[in-house]
Amino acid sequence: MSKRFAEYNHLDLSEVNKEVLKIWSEEGVFQKSLDTRNGCPEFVFYEGPPSANGMPGIHHVMARAIKDVFCRYKTMQGFLVKRKAGWDTHGLPVELSVEKKLGITKVDIGKTITVEEYNTACRKEVMRYTKEWEDLTEKMGYWVDMDNPYITYDNKYIETVWYLLKELYKKELLYKGYTIQPYSPAAGTGLSSHELNQPGCYRDVKDTTCTAQFKIKNPTTEMSNFGEAFFLAWTTTPWTLPSNVLLAVGTKIDYVAVQTYNIYTGDPITVVLAKALLHSYFPEKNADLPFENYQVGDKHVPYRVVDKVWKGAELVGFEYEQLMPWVKASDNAFRVVTGDFVTTEDGTGIVHIAPTFGADDAKIGKEYNVPGLLLLDKDGNLRPMVDLTGKYFKVEDLDPDFVENNMNVELYSAYAGRYVKNEYDESLTVNDATLDIDLSVMLKQNNRAFRIEKHVHTYPHCWRTDKPVLYYPLDSWFIKSTASREEMMALNDKINWKPQSTGTGRFGKWLENLQDWNLSRSRYWGTPLPIWRTDDGKEEICIGSIEELINEINKSVEAGFMKENPYKNFIVGEYSDGNYDVKNIDLHRPYVDDIVLVSVSGKPMRRETDLIDVWFDSGSMPFAQIHYPFENKELIDNNGFYPADFINEGVDQTRGWFFTLHAISTMVKGSLAFKNVISSGLVLDKNGNKMSKRLGNAVDPFSTIDKYGSDPLRWYMITNSSPWENLRFDVEGIEEVRRKFFGTLYNTYSFFTLYANVDNFVNDQPEVPYQNRPEIDRWIISLLNTLVEDVTTYLDDYEPTKAGRAISDFVNDNLSNWYVRLNRKRFWGGEMTEDKLSAYQTLYQCLITVAKLMAPIAPFYADKLYTDLVEVTGSETFESVHLADFPKANKSFVDKDLEEQMYLAQSVSTIVLALRRKVNIKVRQPLARIMIPVQDDAQKHYIEAVESLILSEVNVKELHFVDSANEMLVKRVKPDFKKLGPLYGKIMKKLATSIQEMSREAINQLEKEGKYTFDIDGQTAEVKLDDVEIISEDIPGWLVGNEGKLTVALDITISDSLHKEGIARELINRVQNLRKAKGLEITDRINIRLSSNPAFDDAIIENTEYISSQVLADELIISQGQFEDDVEIDDQPLTITITKK
Repeated sequence: MSKRFAEYNHLDLSEVNKEVLKIWSEEGVFQKSLDTRNGCPEFVFYEGPPSANGMPGIHHVMARAIKDVFCRYKTMQGFLVKRKAGWDTHGLPVELSVEKKLGITKVDIGKTITVEEYNTACRKEVMRYTKEWEDLTEKMGYWVDMDNPYITYDNKYIETVWYLLKELYKKELLYKGYTIQPYSPAAGTGLSSHELNQPGCYRDVKDTTCTAQFKIKNPTTEMSNFGEAFFLAWTTTPWTLPSNVLLAVGTKIDYVAVQTYNIYTGDPITVVLAKALLHSYFPEKNADLPFENYQVGDKHVPYRVVDKVWKGAELVGFEYEQLMPWVKASDNAFRVVTGDFVTTEDGTGIVHIAPTFGADDAKIGKEYNVPGLLLLDKDGNLRPMVDLTGKYFKVEDLDPDFVENNMNVELYSAYAGRYVKNEYDESLTVNDATLDIDLSVMLKQNNRAFRIEKHVHTYPHCWRTDKPVLYYPLDSWFIKSTASREEMMALNDKINWKPQSTGTGRFGKWLENLQDWNLSRSRYWGTPLPIWRTDDGKEEICIGSIEELINEINKSVEAGFMKENPYKNFIVGEYSDGNYDVKNIDLHRPYVDDIVLVSVSGKPMRRETDLIDVWFDSGSMPFAQIHYPFENKELIDNNGFYPADFINEGVDQTRGWFFTLHAISTMVKGSLAFKNVISSGLVLDKNGNKMSKRLGNAVDPFSTIDKYGSDPLRWYMITNSSPWENLRFDVEGIEEVRRKFFGTLYNTYSFFTLYANVDNFVNDQPEVPYQNRPEIDRWIISLLNTLVEDVTTYLDDYEPTKAGRAISDFVNDNLSNWYVRLNRKRFWGGEMTEDKLSAYQTLYQCLITVAKLMAPIAPFYADKLYTDLVEVTGSETFESVHLADFPKANKSFVDKDLEEQMYLAQSVSTIVLALRRKVNIKVRQPLARIMIPVQDDAQKHYIEAVESLILSEVNVKELHFVDSANEMLVKRVKPDFKKLGPLYGKIMKKLATSIQEMSREAINQLEKEGKYTFDIDGQTAEVKLDDVEIISEDIPGWLVGNEGKLTVALDITISDSLHKEGIARELINRVQNLRKAKGLEITDRINIRLSSNPAFDDAIIENTEYISSQVLADELIISQGQFEDDVEIDDQPLTITITKK
């Protein structure tokens, strides 16, 4: 054990990072932190699995830092905290990356590349950046078991996922349906509603919209007196108009017929639309324009409203001509029906219905027995007009007989093969004409477009491809999550959400409006849906385990549908990794697609070709990470590793991982999946922009850690703002944290070691009893125990920002700037008195406690500080701070009166020093007095107790108390609009004026009673002290400052004697600086020679004794001539020589 504390020339946190990492690795400290807690209560943590097919970013440091804080904290509190890493290995991100890398699209799979080859590439690609992830995880100090991670493509993991699906199947919560679903042509798969509700999926886009004219077949007389009659219907997706089969009106909505001219063709027309939307299309001023003066091309078009109003119900049954007669529809199409979703908020009050491209549309079509407009492809499948790549079917891809008998090839061919969104065609740009534009122009030329314009509206985009989605009819498997909606909502109320608003708002509202979960994905790399069906769909089986699958395969072999069992080498009941290796069994495509099972009636059953939503994969992790129920069954059933005590991921996971965890756990187990959750905000650049390589504003986490070390980065990210708020990341903030917090703590440690090594202090003497310690020691010990209590409370409440800030404030404001600075002389030369020992023991206790408190946030420097201290003293035997126990507050040492006294001393000092800076009066210049108007006797008592300390700190001679109502003080009141505005919105302006014009008596009453009542236009408004800021104005010869309820006035008149004392203090400062520069020891005594200067001589002579005592001078002589060193005081030159005696 060393008997000297380690001393350093400078603070290099990057080197500390590397040094401590090396020790952790060599000594296996992480594993020891688990081993030493074996048998202790468990704190259950779930790691949300990232995907390793992309490089980690700075935002991942944020997420992993938050997780690490609470895992380390709970470990130090005595809990066993297992941290199993995970990898999310399936789904679109991987597949799209592979397709880009191979230069293929989904349609090429199975043609130019086999499914087996493709999935092999996916398996390799998904772990592409594993090393980088492991490297970042280690360097940033995130302790998680990456040697034994759960991997979602692992056969064991998939087996548990199949088990969970089987459980849902047994509860009749899985079903197949043909419905309109969000579909991503760019990704080639359907999407679930929670995928569509990821942050940023709904975006404002500027599209071409069209108000189309649907010609009425048998218009009424009122509709027939001026040109042809049309129904007007507005759409933001003109590409759906060729698939129109119905028009919907609102039953009780009023409709009118308007006689006018088509603005594009000049043809006379009569159009029908909702009365409430009349002036959206027809400006009132145009109603008086004469019809006979109208000419084609006029900007202002005359109109007149027919003197009759129709209810929507009266329009039902009206027939109209097909807008674009490309494809034959059913015989009962092209008529007006009613829909409860029709409103007059926008459009025309008449909705165009295309059942193949909208859920409401499909519902209306089904209600009125009007099928959507469908084509027949060459394979005999009925399809919407748009294929799965997002374009109108090419004629050659359709059934020839269908084309001949059901289509107008000439009209259709002009647009066949066109993509409905330019984003789907890589050869097109934003400047190219869209299909919407070309269709609208065609309608315009045929007198079938009433208005064409650009319109900004929100439109959903694929969360992975960033391209627009379509609503498309799909055969999909669903989870009936709506059946468990109320139970999910009830369980959600038991979760501690940080922030709470996410649980009640973004997550809670999502649950309230929950839809059934579209489980199906039309892809290749993912967990296969374990359902086999007969060709007629009447018999099916859901497989819930490998054992069940093998048994069913054996039956199929016996029935002659399979030649042999492809998994014959797999040993049921053996759970070794070798047995589950892909050499024995692979549950992915194409292998499971080749398996044919036999039904109860003896028919062949083939697997439904869908994969499952990758979010089901990740939401299964509480169970699948431990291969439940095949292994570790007791850990789930006996709540040993379930539910989680804590999880954390970004806000984008609210409707992703957070939802799927909650949904699966609710539906399968009727239980919470997690008890506490932090929903982290985004990490933006310093200007609030999203980071991206394209914009050049992305921050590389590796180089940042290499430059600054992990601790200041973690501390900055944790303390800058609450984790759930968006962080505007600025490297300047890291540097500020390094300098202000870590630099201050390092300097405090360096001060301690400097004197402790001189005095051979190793903390081996009996502790000075608390009651025998000086008041300032008892104050910092009290504050230290309050800090321990506060930090514990904050971390228990999942408020790491408050915890970090509390530690920073303690170190910066109280320990360094107040305790150490005011007690320096106690550490200087002399014997080890009880007072000096108390100072050492108090500072040591503070440093070692701070090391433990900060350890969860800043694990590297905390460990360095801790071990540097205990290796010398042996006061604790833990080899790392992370193996030590988290501090516990000793409430018997907490003295709130003493804390309040010192707080007021600090506050008064802060105000006075600020006032000095305001008029550029240095602290070394003594001033005569300060005046404090006190609120009550308690405040006066507290300040009196620290009066001498305040006067010494601010270098003022006297402190006077006056009543807060003293007429010397001129006060004004400033209202807080943020607080009062929401309460008194309508009268706020007058209330603010009344507050600002309050009389002295009214202000005194407000201060005394804490509230004041106004009468504003007959309305009572009660204003409390917290609703305003009371500001005391400067008075002649004085400066006045305020902080909360505290007001301080400073007399800034400098007398001759005060001026001379100020000069003496300035000289002391210059001498002390020279002592340091010349390398003198702190105990060396000196002689001083000064050059004479009339501006200083009298001041120095009158204060010789004081100066000498401060600088350890035995002799101070003023004489003519020049001496060794040049200094300045008040811009006047002075030469000086100091010699060691």
